[in-house]
Amino acid sequence: MNLDLLKDQMNRVINELLQSANLKKGDAIILGGSTSEIIGEDLGSATNMDVAETVVSIFYQIAKENQLFPIVQSCEHINRALVVEEDYAEKYNLMPINVIPIPEAGGGFSSAALNLFKKAVVVEKVKRVSAGIDIGDVFIGMHLDPDRIGVVVRSETKKIGHANLSMIRTRAKLIGGDRSKHF
Repeated sequence: MNLDLLKDQMNRVINELLQSANLKKGDAIILGGSTSEIIGEDLGSATNMDVAETVVSIFYQIAKENQLFPIVQSCEHINRALVVEEDYAEKYNLMPINVIPIPEAGGGFSSAALNLFKKAVVVEKVKRVSAGIDIGDVFIGMHLDPDRIGVVVRSETKKIGHANLSMIRTRAKLIGGDRSKHF
């Protein structure tokens, strides 16, 4: 896997998402993915920590530069627990749980996030997530803000490595029908 190409792809897609999502300071953005899928293997079969560290470090750097809360989803083996920074958990009164994501149970992304994030903690649920990146069809949508509507963000980049890429942002609900005016 060419890590320089991976960095370029991640920079491009994260910036596309940010441009489309029009996020504000303090919004949360989520990343979920499979390093196995990125390198062309079956989901969960070949965790690659070099790939994980590359992807998560770019995600984290761009999130922090834009004053966003970064969130990384773990794999199903720990019930898709989420790695967040302590200040995000405190802001939303989220109780840290007692689990340490490792490559074999949690996945590469969450293991890398645990090491890269400032004061990382793991939580079961998150709040007010405004946008996300899903690499390898790992279903991040369950973590989006339920009070908003999810909108697909299209990218010219369809894959990160060999893994399918999908992105999503949220918007306020539109109510009132055809005669109503909306922002």
